[in-house]
Amino acid sequence: MGRKETVEVLVDGGKAVAGPQMGSALGPLKINIGQVISQINEKTKDFKGMKVPVKVIVDIESKEFALEIGTPPASELIKKEINIQTASGEPNKLFVGIISIEQIIKVAKMKKDSFFIRDLKSAIKIVLGSCNSMGVLVENKKAIDIIKEVNAGKYDKEIKSETTETPKEKLESFKVLQKELEKKVQEANKKKEQEKAAKEVAKETTVEKK
Repeated sequence: MGRKETVEVLVDGGKAVAGPQMGSALGPLKINIGQVISQINEKTKDFKGMKVPVKVIVDIESKEFALEIGTPPASELIKKEINIQTASGEPNKLFVGIISIEQIIKVAKMKKDSFFIRDLKSAIKIVLGSCNSMGVLVENKKAIDIIKEVNAGKYDKEIKSETTETPKEKLESFKVLQKELEKKVQEANKKKEQEKAAKEVAKETTVEKK
């Protein structure tokens, strides 16, 4: 058994490419990068649209390799779960999505092992922290307020039963709220563009006067 070296990369699920990042990381080890890419894409295809951490473990002598596929970051799983593209640039006042406690439990169960904790409730609070920094509402409240409610035992029933299925009625109501949030984000972005354009005009006017 030869000496092993581990290379860690973050790839697009099912769409890893032999670009500069992969080449600089694996090139010096002189292994078949195309083969590595092919296997990574096969093993990460279920995480399409998400960033996935991958460990490539290479035997320096034989050039054989093995892969360890991690779970995507909690933020990527949250985005995938509620179908949003990006987090908020102003998470404390501009919210980009809404998620249910059942969906939070689902993400927490997927991430629990990588958080190196056994307690599901603790994993849930970590996921809620991600929602807070992303500008994602939970049960139509700020994530930080839901953390307080979790600590107070409000969702103990759902957590103990590990409920991951969101009631249909709740999902439908959240779809309506999601559209309202998207409209507010669009309006905020439009306002920023208008303010930026106004500043550019003012700047040009000042230069002309000089």
